[in-house]
Amino acid sequence: MTIENEYLAQRQLKRGAAGWILLAGLGISYVISGDFAGWNFGIGQAGWGGFVIAAVLMGIMYLALVLSLAEMSAAIPAAGGGYSFARQAMGPFGGFLTGLAVLIEYSLAPAAIVIFIGSAVNELIGIDGPIVYALFYLAFVGIHILGVGEALKVMMVISGLAVLAILATGIALVPEFNSANLFDIEPTLGNSVAMPFGLYGVWAALPFAMWLFLAVEGVPLAAEEAKDPAKDVPKGIIAAMIFLLFTAVLVVVLLTGAAGAQVMGESAVPLVDALNMNEYGKLATFVNVLGLAGLIASFFSIIYGYSRLVFALSRAGYLPKNLSLTSKRKSPVRALVYPAVLGFIISLSGEGDLILSMAVVGATISYAMMSWSHIMLRVKQPDMPRPYKTPGGMITSSISLVLSLIALTGVYAYDVRAFFFTLILFAIGIAYYLVVSRHHLVAKSAEEEFALLSQAQGELDAA
Repeated sequence: MTIENEYLAQRQLKRGAAGWILLAGLGISYVISGDFAGWNFGIGQAGWGGFVIAAVLMGIMYLALVLSLAEMSAAIPAAGGGYSFARQAMGPFGGFLTGLAVLIEYSLAPAAIVIFIGSAVNELIGIDGPIVYALFYLAFVGIHILGVGEALKVMMVISGLAVLAILATGIALVPEFNSANLFDIEPTLGNSVAMPFGLYGVWAALPFAMWLFLAVEGVPLAAEEAKDPAKDVPKGIIAAMIFLLFTAVLVVVLLTGAAGAQVMGESAVPLVDALNMNEYGKLATFVNVLGLAGLIASFFSIIYGYSRLVFALSRAGYLPKNLSLTSKRKSPVRALVYPAVLGFIISLSGEGDLILSMAVVGATISYAMMSWSHIMLRVKQPDMPRPYKTPGGMITSSISLVLSLIALTGVYAYDVRAFFFTLILFAIGIAYYLVVSRHHLVAKSAEEEFALLSQAQGELDAA
């Protein structure tokens, strides 16, 4: 075995662990907590009509992005996801920037979510703060260390409970729907009841509309563990997106129609408040408990996502190489543990909203770069084998590119601090690349990296 193959043999994930149904479940699990809370504050920014415009724009952006990712993940089935696509399209620095953007999103999001979990646990049993944060990180990192198959099955059960709560709420509130409730926010001078805060409100609502779909783009991070990446990853991510579009329509329309835009725009627990207002107290209690399952599902799955990204960046030499070592169970233990320690430290700030806004900045930058990667790969490598092709081709990825840049400015409109704090993180990351990581890359190009991976896997399969 060559030195390169011995290096890669110590950095192998468990192949064939996930079919398309588990991958679809992973995509839903990434996002499902966003249906329970957060999105509704966009109604407070824009009114119901203005928020619907923002949600439709972000739904189009995510659908276009997902269709672009489906093509790239089938053609380049690597654990790095967006990083791998960008490196192939734009070289080492472009790959690093994209990977850094996704890393900011996926390392900050669990820290924000565990703060929200702490608040929910405090409501239920009166315990909050660092103890809760530590226990959840320890428990779910531990499950991931046991192995990907076990982790994804646990995740499916947890996210299934969360989906049950959303569907039960929707069914209960259908008879309570009243279209007048959608427009009960008093408009500011010169604006309509449909858009009470005008176009500026729509702009500021874009980050909240993203919470209905944020992180679904992480499905390709599971490519090296899929049974048939060329088929399973496209099917999984597209199925997840279709289901999330359905749940987005359900909560945005039915909850607001049953409880009113004014209430929804201020509610910390919109599903529970909508049920309580319509005298479904027992169901509200049930949904309140399962709302915790939604937060846990997203927390659990994003831990999976950041570990695979850190694994891929480390294996390629962008991050310290010992982070990509895998255990006998093919789990990237260090890629799970070290970001968890960092996330726990960040969570001690208690600034859940700020942290999540910073994650959204990282996300929108990564979306722009992944969309651009799709366009560049179509231009530079038109003959690349593509088992799945994006409907609309470069037009589709151009739509996601433009809308992601508009969404990025929306974060600036809502929270200037989050925008500039995230840019500082980018500056630190770029400095690290220029000073350290560019001198330690395992392969000079994406093609060389994938060739090494393929050769090492072939030797391991033959052994």
